[in-house]
Amino acid sequence: MFGKKAEGWQKSGAAGWTQGGPSADRKQGQMSFKQLPVSMETDKLWLIASNYWESIDFGKRDVGHVRPFVRVLYLVAVLLFAGSVRAEAEGDYAQALVPFLKTYCIGCHGGNAPEAKLALDKYLESSRIQTDIHIWEKVLRMVAARQMPPADETQPTETEFAAAQRAIVAELERFDCSSERHPGRVTLRRLNRAEYNNTIRDLIGVNFRPADDFPADDVGEGFDNIGDVLTLPPVLLEKYLAAAESVLNEAFARPELRRRLVPHVAQSDSDRREVSERNIVQFATRAFRRPLTEADKSQLFELRRVARTAGLSDDEILKFVFTGVLTSPHFLFRVEQDPAPDDEDGIRPLNDFELASRLSYFLWSSMPDDALFELARQGQLHQPDVLASQARRMLLDPKARALVDNFAGQWLQLRDVAKITPDPERFPSFDEELRAAMLRETELFFETVIREDRSVLDFLTADFTYVNGRLAQHYGIRGVEGEEFRRVALPEGRRGVLTQASILTLTSNPTRTSPVKRGKWILENMLGEPPPPPPANVPELKDEEELLGTLRERMEQHRTNPACAVCHQQMDTVGFGLEHFDAIGAWRDKDGRFAIDASGILPGGVEFRDASELMQILAEQKKDAFCRCLTEKLLTYALGRGLVSYDRCAVREILRRLVADNYRMSALVTGIVLSEPFRFRESKGEP
Repeated sequence: MFGKKAEGWQKSGAAGWTQGGPSADRKQGQMSFKQLPVSMETDKLWLIASNYWESIDFGKRDVGHVRPFVRVLYLVAVLLFAGSVRAEAEGDYAQALVPFLKTYCIGCHGGNAPEAKLALDKYLESSRIQTDIHIWEKVLRMVAARQMPPADETQPTETEFAAAQRAIVAELERFDCSSERHPGRVTLRRLNRAEYNNTIRDLIGVNFRPADDFPADDVGEGFDNIGDVLTLPPVLLEKYLAAAESVLNEAFARPELRRRLVPHVAQSDSDRREVSERNIVQFATRAFRRPLTEADKSQLFELRRVARTAGLSDDEILKFVFTGVLTSPHFLFRVEQDPAPDDEDGIRPLNDFELASRLSYFLWSSMPDDALFELARQGQLHQPDVLASQARRMLLDPKARALVDNFAGQWLQLRDVAKITPDPERFPSFDEELRAAMLRETELFFETVIREDRSVLDFLTADFTYVNGRLAQHYGIRGVEGEEFRRVALPEGRRGVLTQASILTLTSNPTRTSPVKRGKWILENMLGEPPPPPPANVPELKDEEELLGTLRERMEQHRTNPACAVCHQQMDTVGFGLEHFDAIGAWRDKDGRFAIDASGILPGGVEFRDASELMQILAEQKKDAFCRCLTEKLLTYALGRGLVSYDRCAVREILRRLVADNYRMSALVTGIVLSEPFRFRESKGEP
């Protein structure tokens, strides 16, 4: 019908096609052309369709045989459409974005020393979207906020701005998640202090907390569970040995704990060895969080033989072997096997025991429980519905408090509440009781979002919180007394976590509020849009007489420096929206003798009067940025590694699940545990 047949192609199965050259699918009934050059895609598909069409005997009316060809035609249509979209996107790039870059950008962001180390002149031929997508996401944010070009430079027309934005968005949409699979690779990770304490608690049965005496863990990507920074200093090896001996001595001294560690009792001298080895295997299997290999057993039984030869008692023998278990790399590290060297794509699914550990250390910062171990033994945990069901179960367990302590504590920087030091002369009401109440409020709020499976947008707009008598007095809320916390409706002007005293105090100076700190904190931690570092040799804003007037007026004077204006315009606007709250989070109508002005105009001309309106605007107009930021941070925490360009595909799918389930916290968590980066392991990192 279409002329000559597809040269070089052979029919394989019902609708599968192979070629000695660059592409074709390996599975019957499927086709893949992702390796074909763009210019060949549609031509080859039309030739294949022609070849297949001519092979069909329509006289037999074999409808089942025709269906595969319909799929081929569908693929032709899809690729023709994709080709037209791609051509249109490339046209937008060449016709709209390249001239925009040349006219308004590369004067500063080009040459040998580009500003902010952002060189845009290398993108005049191609966006390099597959490798440099993070650059274009940043450029889009700056263009959409009208932060670039700077206000003191020639400005594009609104038509030029809009065309540039459309072209960038089109480039971002071209990022191909199907071109290659890259679930990533997590560096061998030792247990951090919180994980070590929790694992000892769940393994032994008592909250000993021996890791409190360990050196502080290093932080990477905002978290202290990142494999790349969890080093092993020599002093820690000594601490591990001392902790193991201390914990086991205490446990064996308590009959109820000893029975937990040594559940099997010999009935006669003849079975002492067998029972002892059974106790060793059971303890080590739980401690290593996987079945023991024969080599594991051989090494542990050798330790038993050495201890027995030394004349130790039965309990001393077990303590000696158990100490070896608790100082073994298989206990201290979370070990995952790499794909086999001969694996075709260098990617393998994690086995069920590895998944159990990933899941439990993500949600509980501890070892798997009996239910996870049993599902792993049955080979069922890797099934998506089982994995998601277990994640939801674990979120309702009291041990999910670890997400509050270790994720929220670092995402919201709550761990720093203990370090804040407001000026006692200016803020005499601040004391240790108020500090503790501030922290507990935010922790209880985060727990509620998890326990009630609330929308993550509540972090921005919730109209309730938790207070005790001390915090209620601080907020001006009547009818709450005593130390017990209770749930209350927030007064007008307070919404979400950003108006909680813990966050407001963290983002203030000791003597006054700081719109810059507050705005920067929101951009970085809630929207994932961190401003660039300040230029060198720009002085900080002074507290006293050098700049006169209200804080807003003084900041406006500070922004007269063109080097400061671009970033401060957005930071300060958001920060001033919180100015009704003083440096320890109490409401105020005046700053000294000046009335508070908490209004502002966001990029795009959106106006707000106060913090509650600002939070609503963020939830409505910036919810995509907030959800992406939260997703990226929680995925980083779950994986124990920083995200790379290929993780954007996983983030995209997680966000799709989140939006489809009304932004529920459980949807975010299950989206993460079902993602490829969570369930698979690559032999190497990002190419």
